[in-house]
Amino acid sequence: MLFDSSLRKELGRSFGATLVVLITIVMTMMLIRTLGQASAGHVNPSEIMLVMGFTVLGHLPTILTLSLFVAITATLSRMYMASEMVVWFASGRGLLAFLPPLLRFAWPVLLGIAVLALAVWPWTNQQVRELRERYESRGDVDRVAPGQFIESAGGRRVLYIDKKAADAVRSATGAPAGRTDFGPARPDAEAEADAPGGNIFIAATEKGREIVTSARGGRLQTQGAERFVILDQGQRLETDLETGEMRLSEFREYGARVSARSLDSAGLQAPRYRSTLALLRQPDRNNQAEFSWRLGLALAALNCVVIALAGTRVNPRVGRSAGMVFSLFAFAAYYNLLNVGQSWVASGKVSLAALLCLLHGGIFAAALGALLLRHWGGWLPRPWARQPAQSVPPDGQKGAA
Repeated sequence: MLFDSSLRKELGRSFGATLVVLITIVMTMMLIRTLGQASAGHVNPSEIMLVMGFTVLGHLPTILTLSLFVAITATLSRMYMASEMVVWFASGRGLLAFLPPLLRFAWPVLLGIAVLALAVWPWTNQQVRELRERYESRGDVDRVAPGQFIESAGGRRVLYIDKKAADAVRSATGAPAGRTDFGPARPDAEAEADAPGGNIFIAATEKGREIVTSARGGRLQTQGAERFVILDQGQRLETDLETGEMRLSEFREYGARVSARSLDSAGLQAPRYRSTLALLRQPDRNNQAEFSWRLGLALAALNCVVIALAGTRVNPRVGRSAGMVFSLFAFAAYYNLLNVGQSWVASGKVSLAALLCLLHGGIFAAALGALLLRHWGGWLPRPWARQPAQSVPPDGQKGAA
C-alpha cells in the first residue's frame, strides 16, 4: 500500500541516519571515558576497545529508543512542513491511521530493545566488571609500571621504580622490554654502574605504622603459593603514627610478601550483574528495582512511539527544530522518571506493580488520549461534534420577512 510503504521507507532512512550519528557520539564519549580509566589503572590498556564495545552494547537499548523517537518526530515534522499530512488528512486518513504503520515499522526495534535490556544488559555489565577485576586483581609487583607511582592494596601501599634504572637494568641483563621486573637479584659491577641509586621506593601503612623502604634493586621469588619481593641494598624507615617515634635501619637484603587480590565475588552478586531470571527468582527490593529499570526500557520504547505521533506538530513560524527539542526533552524527562522509579522501588516507597501501572501505564494513557484528542479535534468524534454553520442573509435581504 502506498501509504504504508512511503511512510516506512522514510522512517527507515531517518532511523538509520540517526542511529549512526548517536552510536558515533556514544562511542566517542565511551572512548574518552575508558582512556581515563586506563590512565588511572582501572582498565587494561590493551583491552580498551573490548571494554568500550561491551559498554556501548549495554547502552544500545537507550540509543535505539532515542533513535526511534527522533526518527518518527523528524519524519512527521517533514511531512507537516511539506503539507503531506494535509493531503493524507484530505484523503480520509486521520492521525490515528498513522499508528499501525508506525508499529509495523517499530516492532523489530522494540523486540531488539526488550532482548537487549532483559538479557544483554546484565551480561555486558558482568563482562566489563570481570575485565576490570581481573586487571586490578594482579599482584602489587605486576601492577608496577616504571616511572609511575602505583597505589595498591586498598590505598595502603605505594610502589615506584625509576624508569631510567629499569631501562638500564634491562639493557644490562638482556631482559625483554615488556617486563616490569624490579631488577637483578645480585647485579654485577657493570650493572651497578648503569643503575643509579634509589631504584625502588615502597611506602606502606600497616598496624599503625608508616613504613618507607628504598632499595637499589630487587627480584621476585615464589615459594609455594606465596610471592615475595626481595630487595637489595637499601634502608627502611618506620614511623609510629601515634607517638611519632621513628626508627631507621639499613639492610643488604629484605623480603616482603606480595599476594594477588581475589575477585570480588560479592560484587558480582549485585542486581545489575544478575540475569533477569535470577532477579525474578529472588524478588527483594533491590532485585525488583533493577527489574523495573530493565522492563521500563522496553515499555518506554513503546510509549515513545505513541508520544512522538501524538506530540509532533509543526508551527511554520518556529520550524522543524521545535520537534527535535520536544523529542529530546520528552526523552530526557521519561528516562529521569525511570531512574526515580527505580530508586523508589529500592527504598520501598512504591511497589513494582504500582510503578509499572502509574508510570508507564499513565504515560501510555496520556499519550493515547492526546492522540485521540488530536484525531477527533475534541473528546467527541468530529461528525458528532460538528454543528451546521448559520447562513447569513445578503445585505439586500436584511430585515425582510
